[in-house]
Parts: sequence; structure tokens; C-alpha cells
Amino acid sequence: MATTDRQATTLALAHALSAAERGLAVIPLARTKLPALRSPHRGASTPQPFICHGECGRFGHGVHDASTDPARVRALFAAAPWATGYGIACGLPPHHLIGVDLDIRHDDAEPDSSTALRELALRHLFTIPPTVVVLTPSGGRHLWLTGPPDHVVPNSAGRLAPGIDIRGAGGYLVGPGSRTHHGTYTTAPGTSHLAPAPCPPALLRLLLPPPVRRGGSGPGVSAGRGGTVSDGRGGAVSDGRGLVQFVLAAHEGQRNTRLFWAACRAYENGIGPALLAPLLEAARATGLTDREARATITSAARMTGHHP
Repeated sequence: MATTDRQATTLALAHALSAAERGLAVIPLARTKLPALRSPHRGASTPQPFICHGECGRFGHGVHDASTDPARVRALFAAAPWATGYGIACGLPPHHLIGVDLDIRHDDAEPDSSTALRELALRHLFTIPPTVVVLTPSGGRHLWLTGPPDHVVPNSAGRLAPGIDIRGAGGYLVGPGSRTHHGTYTTAPGTSHLAPAPCPPALLRLLLPPPVRRGGSGPGVSAGRGGTVSDGRGGAVSDGRGLVQFVLAAHEGQRNTRLFWAACRAYENGIGPALLAPLLEAARATGLTDREARATITSAARMTGHHP
């Protein structure tokens, strides 16, 4: 390994250990920004009976390897001496980190992500409090926020607005000090001393999937007796009809959210592949393009540990 790579790895480990001391679970990243350790199940001759999230005890499970334990962090980096950065897992206690990724857009037809976020804030009456801001090599920004422990914020790409991606449960943020092929991630001046600020409630509502309502007969998906999920009109989701109706009932501004939630429930209940075509058809009926719908369903599949 070149001396510069060794130095980058040593520096990345130092930054990762510092983050772990603050309660942020970390993993080593390669210069590509991807997890540095490959899955130990890659190329297995026989298929896994379940999706392994580290239960096998080996490294290489991406964000599921993330830890705040200094000994484990050092072991992870020792197993990946080519790592030049580190990822910070989102959604984990104690911070339940939420990352707001503001990309730089080069399309003059669309407002830049910072303008789009300001417009969202004006429309929904919230302000982003002072918080940690990480500058990306491309000129983008990552805003660090914390979420409540009783809510799971999913990952999303462009759902809030073009150029705004959300890193939630199952995702990670590239930590400041990481070196990539495109440059180094740095903390914005004046924010390194800050702790991640609580996510404004109005913004949090935009990030969460629609709630599951208990009982009642109104529209939407609700939980009936014994935890059976229905569409509020007696349609059980065991065959997916309730989930399809849930997507069809979406209004503008909630189409991706409803589709993501329904797809997550479908994959969790083992009917994701069978429900792919009906969900796509329902999503197109609400106004989503085929590409948007497929991307959302793919994200849901990955979020629940499945292959779309």
C-alpha cells in the first residue's frame, strides 16, 4: 500500500474513533464511498435461507457492521487496510441520526437543492436549527439532524424535492475527514462544535411514511384485530389488495411516500415480488412515472433486506 493510502487510512480511523466516542456508529469506507468490506456471502454456491445482517459473526454486512465500540472499529479498519474514509450509520441510538443531503444541480430548469429546502421550509413553516454541516467534494452539503426514538425515518432520493436525498434507517453518511476519489469531506466552518440538532416536527412529518391507524373505517391502511392490516374497508393485505388501494388513494405530495410504505409492507409480508406489477400500475395511476415508481419500490426492497 502506498504511504499516502496508509496515511489516509490512519487518518480515517482516527476520525472514526472520534465519532464513535460521540455515540456515532461507524464503518470503514473505500474511496468509492461504498463500504470497504465485501459481503462474506458474495458468490456463495448455495443461496442463503435468510438475509444475513451480521448474524454470521463475520464482517462485510455494510451498515449492519457499524459500531461505537473502539475495539470493533479498530478491527473493522484492520480488516480493510485500504479504507480511506468512514460512514456514520443513521437511525441508530442514541442520536437516531437523519441526514439531509443537498446535492449540487447543474440543471437550470430546476431550483438548486438549498433553494428547494428553503421553499419547503416556508411552505411547511419550519426552520433548520444550527447543526452539524458537512461539505462534500462536489460542493453539496449534508445537514445532520436527530430524530425521535419511536419513529423510523426511511431513506429517500429526491422525494422531498429534486436534489434533496434523505439518509435514514439503514443508510449512512460519509463522515468528515473521509477521502474519496473526488476529494475530502470536511465540516463546515462554525459547525464542528455543534451537536446534531433535533429535526423540526414539520419536516419530520414530511420524512415519515403514512401512519398505520388502529381500527376505524376511514380511508387508508389500518390495523385490525390480531394485528391484521386492512385497507379500512375490509380488504386484508395478505393478498395485497389493501396495499394497492392505499397507493391508489395517494394525493400529490404523498405518492412516493405511500408507495414506499406499501412496498415495505409487501416485502415484509413475503408478497413483494407478487405485488410488484400491481403496485407499479397503481403508482402510475396516481401520476408517478414508471421510472420513479420502480426506483421507490427498489428502495423499499433494499430497506427491508430483499432484492427487488
